[in-house]
Amino acid sequence: MIRKIAMIGTGNMGSAILRGIVEANYVRASQLIVFDVSRRKLKEVEEDIPGITLAADCLEAAQTADLIILAVKPIYVRDVLDEIRPALSGKSVLSIAAGWTVGMLADALRGTGAAYMRVMPNTPALVGEGMTALCDDTTFSQEDFEYAKGIFDAIGKTRVLPERLFDGVIAISGSSPAYVYMMIEAMADAGVREGLPRAYAYEMAAQAVLGSALMVLSSGTHPAALKDAVCSPGGTTIEAVAALERCGFRNAIMEAMKACADKSREMSKS
Repeated sequence: MIRKIAMIGTGNMGSAILRGIVEANYVRASQLIVFDVSRRKLKEVEEDIPGITLAADCLEAAQTADLIILAVKPIYVRDVLDEIRPALSGKSVLSIAAGWTVGMLADALRGTGAAYMRVMPNTPALVGEGMTALCDDTTFSQEDFEYAKGIFDAIGKTRVLPERLFDGVIAISGSSPAYVYMMIEAMADAGVREGLPRAYAYEMAAQAVLGSALMVLSSGTHPAALKDAVCSPGGTTIEAVAALERCGFRNAIMEAMKACADKSREMSKS
């Protein structure tokens, strides 16, 4: 049974998970111990989540926890695992590092007696609207798997998927908030060019994206049909759609996501 969670890495994703599970009352702050090489980030988490425990290093965090969440950049995962190796017997290790496959985790943890699991969340978890893929190839017990799933259910939606789909997951979910922010920025810039105050332009662009996404999720209608419903014959919207098509809008998005997935595959081989 998992009683205490160690979060190693308190950047955007790590801190989003911590805040989300406490705010959702999934865990108490007293059940959490955290470590980050940045003292500033640790201080911010301590101020945001009163009652949380700060560890002096990775090993201390791992020693006192049942579940260890690795929320560090992929290039640091092996170093962290090497540091906490003496404390891993009987522990559960959950990695959210892009490019770190189940096979890589199994190899790095061989001989420790630790269970392992691969998860791919995204940063909208910070506002309770995350989308997380959980790999079905895991050595977690069923009880611990359900507990881990509950962590990510508390900060958004979850799907359990085979690892062969994870490169696509990273492209369409893990990294995609960056593409959406770029689109919102461009929409707002266009609004400013038309004379809107920038604050209003950002609000309107972001709300349009939010509302459109909710329409897709709540209606069950194909996005193309929703697009068609906005495009009146001879109207303004169809002119905008035609301009986007001339600029290769859809192809640009698909190519960007392919580049992201290709990079994920490349990282998995290193």
